[in-house]
Amino acid sequence: MSSITQKLTQKQQRFVDEYIISGNATQAAIKAGYSKKTARFVGAENLTKPNIKVELEKRNAEIKSQKTMDMQEVMERLAAIARGETVEQQVTNKGTVVEIEPKTSDQIRAMELIGKRYGAWTDKKEVTGGLEINVGVGDWDADD
Repeated sequence: MSSITQKLTQKQQRFVDEYIISGNATQAAIKAGYSKKTARFVGAENLTKPNIKVELEKRNAEIKSQKTMDMQEVMERLAAIARGETVEQQVTNKGTVVEIEPKTSDQIRAMELIGKRYGAWTDKKEVTGGLEINVGVGDWDADD
């Protein structure tokens, strides 16, 4: 069995979990249950182990995937705003929270962004003919 496919020990899994949170190998090692005396060494060593590196890469990819939107999700949210299907929470002067529908200006902006995505409202100007400008050396005086 190669070291890359080896399953992580419980301590190694806790190390990965803590390292994802803090980004600090020494602190992650301590919180995972390694000795404080050896935590710096163990933390650095763990980051070089192929099975831990693979797990960290996998977990970071999952986190990145959850934090980013793909174009489908962006378009769905814009469409929901444009249709007035979303609500915003707003605090009143009395301190209560009320839900309000999107403003017309927000709906129009969402529609504009959708339109841009599909190439609507693109100003295209056809230019015919030619324009020729000839400037030769000595044709102008910098002191004028």
